[in-house]
Amino acid sequence: MNLTVDYGNSRIKIGLFEANNLNATHSFEVETMFFDWVNTQQIDNVIMSSVTIDALEVLKKIPCNGKKLVMDQSLSFPIAIHYKTPHTLGVDRIAAACGALDMFPQKDCLVIDMGSCINYEFIDANANYFGGAISPGVSMRFKAMHTFTARLPLIQPKKDPALTGQSTEDSMLSGVMNGIAAEVNGTIEKYKKKYPTLEVILCGGDAHFFENQLKQPIFVAPNLVLCGLNRILVHNVSL
Repeated sequence: MNLTVDYGNSRIKIGLFEANNLNATHSFEVETMFFDWVNTQQIDNVIMSSVTIDALEVLKKIPCNGKKLVMDQSLSFPIAIHYKTPHTLGVDRIAAACGALDMFPQKDCLVIDMGSCINYEFIDANANYFGGAISPGVSMRFKAMHTFTARLPLIQPKKDPALTGQSTEDSMLSGVMNGIAAEVNGTIEKYKKKYPTLEVILCGGDAHFFENQLKQPIFVAPNLVLCGLNRILVHNVSL
């Protein structure tokens, strides 16, 4: 069994894979809960991605019969990376691109990962990764309006706000939520003009706010990063 670990700021998300098949996912709020669980498992190989802690120290505590890999730039990837500054490329972005390759091999793909930031990743039908775009996410936009103005409140996102807000809160909701929907739809439309058979994959914690607002056919893949990590793990174990 392969274990993929996405160690985030607030949660530890894991996937259990048999070869390329995702058998189970779990999410843990604290590290002790994760270790209590992982010590009951039979793990063959493990890969861990983290931008918050020392992944090597965590990997040392995970019982494993095979390879233990830290997701970083030293690994071999099943995609060709054509990013101009690859040393600045976030490992979560690489994992998302590899997840797209796993879902739609030999297809042009656009991944839209809606987390703290909105990351757009483009990978072509020949497994070439060129980069994409980064823009502020939902919470970041609300926090910016609250922080950099004197009177705007800090509010929580809601689905499907009215286009015309009739209160300050509703106007902020419209600006952020409808604005993001317009941004995403516009970005997809531009890519579709260049790549007519493009597949669009939506993932990330805020994806559920927008999955019904996008005009183009999309595929919602909440475990895309975990699947991408497994694709990278399998690729490296086979070397």
